[in-house]
Amino acid sequence: MNGHRFALSGAVLTALGTGALWWGARRMLVVSDLHLGKSERLARRGGTLLPPYEVRDTLTRLQADIAALDPALVVCLGDTFDDAMAAAALPAEVLDWLSYLRQGRDWIWIAGNHDPVPALAGGIHLPELHEGPVVLRHIAQAGTVGEISGHWHPKARLSLRGQRISRPCFLYDADRVILPAYGTYTGGLWSDGPELSGLMRRDACAVLTGPVAHVIPMPRR
Repeated sequence: MNGHRFALSGAVLTALGTGALWWGARRMLVVSDLHLGKSERLARRGGTLLPPYEVRDTLTRLQADIAALDPALVVCLGDTFDDAMAAAALPAEVLDWLSYLRQGRDWIWIAGNHDPVPALAGGIHLPELHEGPVVLRHIAQAGTVGEISGHWHPKARLSLRGQRISRPCFLYDADRVILPAYGTYTGGLWSDGPELSGLMRRDACAVLTGPVAHVIPMPRR
């Protein structure tokens, strides 16, 4: 398994190179910010025209994580869909694909700011999930301990063998972990920005996604 293990409030978690989080003791796979249907929303609003393949790419990667780990529970931490109309515009084959991925396991959809209203039947829809020593929600709340969240799409830079690379990343410290966006067309927010610097402890780490999960001190200004 390509990933980095760390502890949060006694829970041993693995930040995977794919951008998913694995809680082995609970057989729980957590992903955040898939933003399915983003290309459709941009086209609908007259924005940049992007190849409409992000849904297939995102779900192909999610299916691979599920096949590799066989989770008993999958939790999507909100903004699974880019908006309600994007969710409604998903073709039947995508809905069938999501139904197939849910088979044989529990599935929880956490509400996000892009998709606060449940968009699909199947699975359980919650504003947040309390699971043992941790709470899973879409947006981090200051002062919380044992929190797993998404929303901010963190990314960081790394110098590797003389090359400067940037990748989506996990951020974690003793209080929380913030997941990278799992979706293909999601973009990101630099970890040294004020929003993320204000949430994370000074000793926070960043785990860059990719073929190898690189762990570095969280970049700050």
